[in-house]
Amino acid sequence: MTIVGRRDVSVAEGDLLWEPSEEIRRNARVARFMAERGFGSYDELWQWSVTDIDAFWDAVWSHFDVLGERGEGPVREGAPGDWGAPAGSTGGMPGVHWFPGATVNYARNALRSGRDQDATAVVFRNEAGVARALTYGELAAQVAEVRAGLQEIGVTKGDRVAAYVPNIPEALVAFLATASLGAIWSSCSPDFGAPSVIDRFTQIEPKVLVAVDGYPYNGKRYDRLDVVRDIQAALPTLRATVLIPYLDPDAEPPVPADGRAHNSLRYGDLRRPGALLDFEEVPFEHPLWILYSSGTTGLPKPIVHGHGGIVLEHLKSLSLHQDLGADDVLFWFTTTGWMMWNYLAGGLLVGATIVLYDGAPNGDALWRLAAETDVTYFGVGAPYILASMKAGLDPAASYDLSGIRGVGSTGSPLPPEGFAWLYEHIGSDPLAGSFSGGTDVATGFVGPCPLLPLRAGVIQCRGLGAKVEAYGDTGEPVVGEVGELVLTEPMPSMPIFFWNDEGGERYRESYFAMYPGVWRHGDWIKIFPDGSNVIYGRSDSTLNRGGVRMGTSDFYRVVEALPEVADSLVVDTGQLGQEGRLLLYVQLAEGAELDDEVIGRLRKALRETLSPRHVPDEIRAVPGIPRTLSGKKLEVPVRKILLGTPVEKAANRDAMANPEVLSHFTPADLP
Repeated sequence: MTIVGRRDVSVAEGDLLWEPSEEIRRNARVARFMAERGFGSYDELWQWSVTDIDAFWDAVWSHFDVLGERGEGPVREGAPGDWGAPAGSTGGMPGVHWFPGATVNYARNALRSGRDQDATAVVFRNEAGVARALTYGELAAQVAEVRAGLQEIGVTKGDRVAAYVPNIPEALVAFLATASLGAIWSSCSPDFGAPSVIDRFTQIEPKVLVAVDGYPYNGKRYDRLDVVRDIQAALPTLRATVLIPYLDPDAEPPVPADGRAHNSLRYGDLRRPGALLDFEEVPFEHPLWILYSSGTTGLPKPIVHGHGGIVLEHLKSLSLHQDLGADDVLFWFTTTGWMMWNYLAGGLLVGATIVLYDGAPNGDALWRLAAETDVTYFGVGAPYILASMKAGLDPAASYDLSGIRGVGSTGSPLPPEGFAWLYEHIGSDPLAGSFSGGTDVATGFVGPCPLLPLRAGVIQCRGLGAKVEAYGDTGEPVVGEVGELVLTEPMPSMPIFFWNDEGGERYRESYFAMYPGVWRHGDWIKIFPDGSNVIYGRSDSTLNRGGVRMGTSDFYRVVEALPEVADSLVVDTGQLGQEGRLLLYVQLAEGAELDDEVIGRLRKALRETLSPRHVPDEIRAVPGIPRTLSGKKLEVPVRKILLGTPVEKAANRDAMANPEVLSHFTPADLP
């Protein structure tokens, strides 16, 4: 393995940091997959995967010996050109359907028979010192017990099970039990306030709510039973609530106040010891889970992924890109409200041990966790790496991290200095790279490859089966220039639909409105001639604080509920992997003042309703909020202005209803 400039953290974008050894080039899982098909380079393999798409995904199914009935049907069905796909496209986005006639079950593949049942499947730690572990056999037994309990309370194929849970083993068990029945899982983290959760769960009309009584975070204990009651009251379709006593072992499940017929029980009472494990085989595109967009422009979009698409994509990504298998221990810092929780669960598909952590990522807590649990692949958001760097941490000097052979960074772009810091302070020579995709596909479009060199600030490759391109101003592919990240061919883990989106209009508007038949993702990307690339952040106004994504509409619902606030605008100045400042601007109601009492109530409301991570760094009063002629708030132009873009380049005054207010938003607002 070659390390270039390893002791120099002052590094420029593109500086070479790592090259694979000959041993890695021979033995990496993607090398074996490539050799089986006669390709001599990753680029050749990638080109095949995005041109002979059917053959590639068929090869993924057979290479990983997916459990299910492949059937005799084609890989894809749907006429090219459906929904306005451009001439020459073979995808028909979004009209394509995958593996018609095939059946599969995610949980069966995650708990597949023949795997060493004594191997460790799950390791759990929380900040309060709780430590647990489950073998694959124990995990399967618990899934069978919860599955039987869910059946007894009436959960069947297609029902929704909503969960308000932290990253604990019970959440994973309940998810796998739900999937085994062909029911549909959907989760939110308990640091979300009731309104944010209700906005999500009311759209999907769940039959069962799984919830905790509270959770520990940053040395404090947060009771959530009142929030659970609020959620119950807002969900008339609920027929049962299952409470996991996480803080208090004697906690009792709340009963809905309206007296409806309802089965409220504790998690332990749901389990049916001795139950036999079984799996409902479902069509390839049968819904597996519902994830949510951030809610930037309205209610969060309920994004539905299918069993088969997720099984194939996560097998491909975790094995061929992150080189993970049965000897690995995979950790990713996440909550149940982020798609990386779903991705972490995918480690079971490749037989790895997955590490669940619930708590605050303070100081060196995650590095210590990695050492204590023998992590071989360490995943975290870029801000944690940068915080470790700024705090002067030297994890390798404090802990034995020599087992780490891969580091994944996601959530926001990692700058070159972050890459270099990892090689300075990890103490081993792992492949340390970024991974970028999104909730929309529950995976990454671009990411690591153990066969390719790693350069500072640069993502190694476009993912297999992901026809990623950068579109310039004219809507044509550009190389070596920053453009909109698009996909010009489909992937099986793209959403099968949005819940309650009859006719697919909201789905098409979300991804295909700008370029008909071409998926626009909302990231800025620069692709180099060799396929390596750099992500320059979101091209929309989604907020991302401490790994928790949330849309601005959630903010406005809270802020503008105060009688003193007439209008508001929130801007996150984070960029290039660095968490910036969160600035809230308020237009006050007539006669109101932004005094300490009002500021205190704003902060309290945001902390309790959204999350502690979303309390603004600063709150300022302005005479008006900039809006377009059609009444839309100009969040992105204001962000550009705050980061130094001249006003005349950031916003078109002729398209504004009140251009005079722009003078109150200046870079001077930042320290």
